[in-house]
Amino acid sequence: MLQVQRCWWYLKSKINFIIELTSKLNKACYAIRATKPFMSLDAMKMIYYSYVQSVTSYGIIFWGNSHLSGSIFKVQKGIIIIITNASKKDTCRQLYKQLQILPLPSLYIFSLLVFATKIRSLFLSNSEIHDRERSL
Repeated sequence: MLQVQRCWWYLKSKINFIIELTSKLNKACYAIRATKPFMSLDAMKMIYYSYVQSVTSYGIIFWGNSHLSGSIFKVQKGIIIIITNASKKDTCRQLYKQLQILPLPSLYIFSLLVFATKIRSLFLSNSEIHDRERSL
């Protein structure tokens, strides 16, 4: 019973975190939309990196695989559309490349790779597990 309660608490906290994160990103979206007429593209990218990406990348290795991360990706996509004056119907793949911004799934994978690299010493290599030398 205790494990079920812990699991429920973990899921509930994860959902609450993503809802709070979506709210923060919606505020950032409004701020970017409001300041866009007065800023250059470089300034908009600086605002994106300082507010949106920093908030998005916080703890992404824990919530990035959640089914609710799609809502965060949609907000990120909306912000990219605002920055570039693109149509909502346009694909954003080229826009991400043009701005040199990682989309949320790529940011998640990058964060996992950085994390795995930092704790590399905790992993065993194949040569440490299996002895491939064969006696003939």
